[in-house]
Amino acid sequence: MTGANPFSRRIHLALVHYPVYNKEGDVIASALTTIDIHDFARIARTYRLGGVWIVTPLESQKDLFDRMVRHWTEGFGASYNPNRKEALEVLEVADTIEEATKGIRQITGRPVRRFATSAKSYPDSVSVPALAETIRSTNDEFVLLFGTGWGLTESVIEGCEGVLTPIRPYGYNHLSVRSAASIICDRLIGDG
Repeated sequence: MTGANPFSRRIHLALVHYPVYNKEGDVIASALTTIDIHDFARIARTYRLGGVWIVTPLESQKDLFDRMVRHWTEGFGASYNPNRKEALEVLEVADTIEEATKGIRQITGRPVRRFATSAKSYPDSVSVPALAETIRSTNDEFVLLFGTGWGLTESVIEGCEGVLTPIRPYGYNHLSVRSAASIICDRLIGDG
């Protein structure tokens, strides 16, 4: 990518740890994984996005997040790996999706439109090219919600403007959340 697309700064990612499903279909709060947090930050920095919100109401998980970010943005970690420091500076944490949405609105001063991602197919799902065109045609902010565990709950999906068509080039569809986010961002922003 030679330069940032003008609309890329209006795209935000939310890595949602609550409310999500577990394998049995129960609503849970999933645990943070440092690899997901690092990779979401790298995605946002690579594509020059507006930022990344880590959504969890669990204090223990927010403490883990704070310790990890501080390690790489202050002191030895920051000097040892300046690229990681630069990437992790795009991160924010919120208790809820609504709090993250409000945070984006406060930072940017613009309306925020939410779109969910899912490995499941939904009627009237939105293709990535259609979403890219929508983003280009407005000055609104957009947040893409990525679920951990076994995916976003139906109530979260119902609270979004739309849900993206799943990544399914060859039928198999069980990518890690960070892989899915990378693919979607590249298809959404790419070179153009």
